[in-house]
Amino acid sequence: MGDQGEIDSGIQQYYSSVFDEDARLTTRSAQSALEFVRVQELVGTRIAAGSRVLDIGGATGIHAKPLAAAGHHVTLVDPVEEQVVKARRHGTFQAEVGDARHLRFAADTFDVALLFGPLYHLRKADDRLQALKEAARVVVPGGWIFAAAIPRFIHHAAVSLGKTPPTPYPQAWINTLESGTPTPGGRFPAGHFHTAEELEGELQTAGLTDIELHAIEGSAGFALERLPNDEALLQAALTLVRRTGHLPGIRDLTNHLMAIARTPTNAPH
Repeated sequence: MGDQGEIDSGIQQYYSSVFDEDARLTTRSAQSALEFVRVQELVGTRIAAGSRVLDIGGATGIHAKPLAAAGHHVTLVDPVEEQVVKARRHGTFQAEVGDARHLRFAADTFDVALLFGPLYHLRKADDRLQALKEAARVVVPGGWIFAAAIPRFIHHAAVSLGKTPPTPYPQAWINTLESGTPTPGGRFPAGHFHTAEELEGELQTAGLTDIELHAIEGSAGFALERLPNDEALLQAALTLVRRTGHLPGIRDLTNHLMAIARTPTNAPH
């Protein structure tokens, strides 16, 4: 896909009529359960009871629902109306159509913001920075920001492994590794693929503090996309990622990275 307008149009088509995001996060493979458990533990063990949570790019509410059930006050925003309609059916949190780059909420409305999707659908660094700054704007000073990214190395593996390496090596694959540019021709409306260090730098540029980087699925996640749900595999993968998911280099060998940060407490907000 080309410019951001084309990506935005692709997002509408992909998530409304091509791909079932709800199934990806629940039943599609053993990776689904691994991602769900890790996101909930990385978020749920940090935020205070009864937090006001804004789930930006929250899709059908897979993560919003358990957070609401835990007593948090959740508002979900997603650009795809079909996903918002599905999210509203849960009935335990607010859900509306919106864009991560232009949030309608006043400053300091929430204690927590989740961005699980926007960063890897935005091609330009300026757009990603705008989304991060918007999330920080609507969160109180000292509040939490959780932002997910797709590592460029896992995307390269997805398009290159299991094949005889072509000669010469495709320039598009090199571009992915060098700059995070998505390879052309795929269905997924990708905007950018990160390294952990690049993701950390973007959060720093947005003015966020106390940044941590963690693999969500870890090095077992790629394999678990090929396997059905299995409790023993899930527990083994959780043990591995809990022990290694914070390690530089190793943390990039995952389906998704999570950056965890705080909004500044000593700056105008």
